[in-house]
Amino acid sequence: MLRLQAFKFELMPNGEQTRKMRRFGGACRFVYNKGLSLQLETRATGGKFIGYFAMAKLLTAWRNGPEIPWLKEAPMHPLQHALKDLEKAYRNFFDGRASVPCFKRKTQGDSFRYPDRNQIKLDQLNGRIFLPKLGWLRYRKSRDVLGDLRNVTVSESNGKWFVSIQTQREVELPPLQESAVGIVKGADCFATLSDGNSVLQPHQPEKRLRSLAQLQRSLDRKVKSSSNWKKAYARLQQMLTRISNARKDFLHKASTSITKNHSLVCFQSSEAKAQPNGRKSVPEEAEAKRELDIGAFPRGWGEFRRLLEYKLAWRAGHFLAMTHGQEDPTCSSCEQSIKHQQHRTQFLCVTCGCKKNADLVGAISILARGHRVLACGERSS
Repeated sequence: MLRLQAFKFELMPNGEQTRKMRRFGGACRFVYNKGLSLQLETRATGGKFIGYFAMAKLLTAWRNGPEIPWLKEAPMHPLQHALKDLEKAYRNFFDGRASVPCFKRKTQGDSFRYPDRNQIKLDQLNGRIFLPKLGWLRYRKSRDVLGDLRNVTVSESNGKWFVSIQTQREVELPPLQESAVGIVKGADCFATLSDGNSVLQPHQPEKRLRSLAQLQRSLDRKVKSSSNWKKAYARLQQMLTRISNARKDFLHKASTSITKNHSLVCFQSSEAKAQPNGRKSVPEEAEAKRELDIGAFPRGWGEFRRLLEYKLAWRAGHFLAMTHGQEDPTCSSCEQSIKHQQHRTQFLCVTCGCKKNADLVGAISILARGHRVLACGERSS
């Protein structure tokens, strides 16, 4: 099986290399925003979409023109790739997969890509990489880079620079586990599985959450864009980065454990938008639902889906994402629709009297629907 994989490391550049990377990232951001501005002006006047090749010719004129001579200091291929990213953003918009592209801001973190592998040299023995107009850069080697090098992306996050090396290699498929599982969002946990197991919520120490609240209050008291505001903003970003890294670690461990033990994963792609049978929710249930939604917001449910999807593809498994909640859940004992909801975490079947956890019943229903999709070709959403 042919596998594309990226290996990310922290760079250890010197002062001159750091200044160059900032300039290169700013140049790519400038080209992206300038191309987007031109596309919006053309669209406002009723013109057609400008393709990449026409934009690349304009890029050559921008680099050689007298108005922005500093653009010539940046390498050509990353600037061209910024225009490719803009075209891809518009293609996603035209196909209905995303909204209209927006301008990039300086505070979002810069990044640029070297797509030509012939211009890149990787010295794993000494832990360094050669990039055009940057020279040899050292990186923190935590593991070996496997496979043939394809491209390299340099990005900045919270004042640190990282390099992502994408490779391609042939791998042997691991033995396939003949097991299937349904996954839904849990009311009292991160996720509930149809086999009865549950994935607990990512734990954040109370001390870290208190520090985050203090940093946010401290930032609010500062005058925006002042020196003290920038220092407080940097401290807040450091704390947010720690919390984000802890969440990513949790999601990777949970998704790896599931994909190793199951070959078919039926995933709940969205929450229910209405109560079954048109029943109106009482104020207590509405408040509990609101608290549940607020608690689920920072969990990273979308990222969890992405990790499950590509890790299952690496193991030749099947991933099915489907909408749950538009119809009554089915009792796992008598296979009849459950018409009575006793509590937001408990369901009671009025046919056989079976009482089970609501999330477990939903996960079993998701799994049963996934089997029907594979067997009969039923629509997944």
